[in-house]
Amino acid sequence: MGGSQSREGLELSDSDYSDEEEDENEEHYSEKDADAEDRAPKVSAKTLDEVDSRLQALKLKYPKNSSPSPLNPSFDTANAVKIYLHIGGNTPKAKWVVSEKLSYYKFVKKLKIDDEDDYEEDELRRGEGFWVLKIGKKINVRVSTDLQMKFFGDQRRVDFVDRGVWALKFFVDVEYRKFVTKFQDYLFENVYGLKATEENKVKIYGKDFLGWVKPEESDDAMWEDADDGVWKTPDKRPVDFPERESQDLLEEFEEAATGGGIQSLALGALDNSFLVSDSGVQVVKNFSHGIHGKGVYVKFDDKKLGSGAGSSGTPKKGLLMRGETNMMLMSPLKEGKTPTSGLHQLDIETGKIVTEWKFAKDGVDITMKDITSDAKGSQLDPSESTFLGLDNNSLCQWDMRDRKGVVQKIANDNSPVLHWTQGHQFSRGTNFQCFATAGDGSIVVGSLDGKIRLYSRSSMRQAKTAFPGLGSPITSVDVTYDGKWVLGTTDTYLILICTLFTDKDGRTKTGFSGRMGNKIPAPRLLKLTPVDAHLAGADNKFHAGHFSWVTESGKQEKHLVATVGKFSVIWNFQQVKNSAHHCYQNQQGLKSCYCYKIVLKDESIIESRFMHDKFAVGSSPEAPLVVATPMKVTSFSMSGKR
Repeated sequence: MGGSQSREGLELSDSDYSDEEEDENEEHYSEKDADAEDRAPKVSAKTLDEVDSRLQALKLKYPKNSSPSPLNPSFDTANAVKIYLHIGGNTPKAKWVVSEKLSYYKFVKKLKIDDEDDYEEDELRRGEGFWVLKIGKKINVRVSTDLQMKFFGDQRRVDFVDRGVWALKFFVDVEYRKFVTKFQDYLFENVYGLKATEENKVKIYGKDFLGWVKPEESDDAMWEDADDGVWKTPDKRPVDFPERESQDLLEEFEEAATGGGIQSLALGALDNSFLVSDSGVQVVKNFSHGIHGKGVYVKFDDKKLGSGAGSSGTPKKGLLMRGETNMMLMSPLKEGKTPTSGLHQLDIETGKIVTEWKFAKDGVDITMKDITSDAKGSQLDPSESTFLGLDNNSLCQWDMRDRKGVVQKIANDNSPVLHWTQGHQFSRGTNFQCFATAGDGSIVVGSLDGKIRLYSRSSMRQAKTAFPGLGSPITSVDVTYDGKWVLGTTDTYLILICTLFTDKDGRTKTGFSGRMGNKIPAPRLLKLTPVDAHLAGADNKFHAGHFSWVTESGKQEKHLVATVGKFSVIWNFQQVKNSAHHCYQNQQGLKSCYCYKIVLKDESIIESRFMHDKFAVGSSPEAPLVVATPMKVTSFSMSGKR
């Protein structure tokens, strides 16, 4: 399985249209031709074609982006669209076909999506009902990010997903702009329950985030300044990154899982990496072209895993510690439930569970939903005895040593208690979901409400910076080694945030060390095209977005990777940061990048991660990518020459 570019049709073309294809499409969807809305003049497609052919016979010179259909006094362009349908999926025969030559859209409010009754804006009370997009009789769908709406300003076109992939072509630019503005306003209202006024946007995002309210007015200079001195050639010229990278992803190794389905990856930066499965930990060797070779297999003792540390016995995560000689295994209290009341410590060298830990504070047992290293690269420290924990309303550091500094051992049948060294239990409302650490130990935390908070290493009580949510829960976060960039994962997109700001003394800092002020640059979104989103499957969502892995100051991460269904999706980090990137041209709202590579597997992917950058050798610009599915793990190298 190699890498492939995202697949999307080129500009829509009427030459793809045929009566047979439309008839075939109608059979698949069991729908009748939509008539023009009652409020619009009745203009048949045949009439439009006749007028069009007569004008074409005059050999008039149309502007490049002019509408293929002529306009005349009897043709009302208000809310008028031409509908296309994408057929053929990911096959060579994939193309766009005309579904309706003329239809009309409208936004209406409903109490339930299947209700026959539509409501005007003033017919319902504040906060009652939600906005729906209706297009003829084909489309009736709630306005949400699930539509994966993509806008093409230069083509007066929008693509979206609704039980298929559709494209709308507008006849005049003003109508296209009107649709985009309405969609974004109604999306805001559906998410927050407030009309999309300037006052309400400031109320939701805060006065310091005006760039998020009006992205077109955001100062993007900090995005460029963050790369000063990086990605430059010796003569100070910027490195040329082509829009479609020349490097190919080449499959190197494929390893079958031993002893059950893989639950998670624990990549090492030294000699070995580890596959945490249902029944044990498989040790594999690290090479410059990936991970390979069946090494030691540590089989779990079901009785021990199911005992005092309060777990279901099936580890969902493994955290490497102490020079990668130990692993903390985290198992949920109940199958399918995230929180756990304790951990199992595995000594990799002996293959034995050496300690069963309990979480407790002030003599009271508590639970944690996630754990992570004190800092990016802490797993390489052989003396490491502390790590971080997270729960819905708690952020803390745990120490395996007792209060006198002695590492605790198993005593009798009782599990030793981890020492809460610092942290805070918030009274309510934080709804923490995930966290990660930078190279200096700064902490980024993602929340259910979409907020992303930045904490310094020295204080977990109050966030230095809190970025507002865009309405979607943050399910995973990562941060670059230098702390300049934060990546948040939601179900339908990734959000990339620049944390840099200039303080009152003119010094450049990150939001982990101080309040960022009111000139915070707008974030950028990383999305799938509607075609790829549809191919990924309706129930498949983005998860576990990560930067490539560096643990050394002065080095820069080169790629980002996330998983959705059977896809591993890879973005060029520098390309995403480039404000002149073609994806961002003619866009309204937050800049969204759709240029990526896809690695397709034959089963759902558990996790995709880049190996440590020290394994990027020879002609490869990046360390190998490791992709884990339940039954096997595959390594891909990236090279422009092979």
